[in-house]
Amino acid sequence: MRFFAAGFVAAFSCAFGNVGAQQYPSKPIRFVVPYVPGGGTDTVARLTGQKLSEALGQAVIIDNRPGAGGVIGGEIVAKSPPDGYTIMLASSSPITVAPHIQKHMPYNPLTDFTPVTLIAIVPALLAVHPALPVKSVKDLIALAKAKPGQLTFSSSGNGGTGHVSGEMFKMLAGVDMLHVPYKGTAPATTAVVSGEVSLTFGNMISLLPQVKTGKLRALAVTTAKRSPVLPNIPTVAETLPGYLSGPWYGVLAPAGLPPAILSKLNQELVKVVRSREVTDSLRSEGAEPIGSSPAEFAAHIKSELERMGKVVRQSKMKVD
Repeated sequence: MRFFAAGFVAAFSCAFGNVGAQQYPSKPIRFVVPYVPGGGTDTVARLTGQKLSEALGQAVIIDNRPGAGGVIGGEIVAKSPPDGYTIMLASSSPITVAPHIQKHMPYNPLTDFTPVTLIAIVPALLAVHPALPVKSVKDLIALAKAKPGQLTFSSSGNGGTGHVSGEMFKMLAGVDMLHVPYKGTAPATTAVVSGEVSLTFGNMISLLPQVKTGKLRALAVTTAKRSPVLPNIPTVAETLPGYLSGPWYGVLAPAGLPPAILSKLNQELVKVVRSREVTDSLRSEGAEPIGSSPAEFAAHIKSELERMGKVVRQSKMKVD
């Protein structure tokens, strides 16, 4: 009798879950972006969100929730109901960097989220204001050594990818530069364009338009290989062996997301990322489209969390 009852409950639950997945989504989906509008994360969220909305037949509403290097947005999602109606366009900063530098994290990146898919990996650019008298990484290192503490670099916030990239550069080059955090990639980019700061380590999606119009000078990309979008721009590692940094973007949902809904979200998002329009758009911005399985994204997060921990410790990175 107990076996029958247990089997009945299991069958009922399975059937109910399938019905829920078939009906999902029956209302708009909230797509949390943990940064201000205009940055790389926001750009990718709006691109994929629009196509996801078309695929699912429901509105996907972008909800910008900046603050604390993306942690505020991350907390909102981590503490939301795991029903598929709140998801997040996550980046490396609040998931793999912040846990190593913030004393009181409101979530655990490995247990409080359900990885859905890795959208793309994006090179970061080391770019300077055109008036800065440097044309290469070697020139920049020489100038920084001649003027210790006088050069400034902007980032999207404490613990952000740009902050990590800059601290790694300082460590490997043996130079002293002042970190100036902003509330998002857009204001951090504006700061270097206006000459308020000397340089920045920003994602290519945000900086490439400024480079193409001559408002910024690109010195190097932060990935292991040169970017097909800027093939003549060297990598930082060509001057500083071992240097590797750069943002990634992926979709996370709260922990406990029902498998059927996870499967549907993953399938639709992978179709979106691999569509010709989105793939071409991402590649034109210098991004590498991925569209992974949930398990592959989970493995990526774990690997990056460990790697960023080593970077933070070795560079003795601190939150300003």
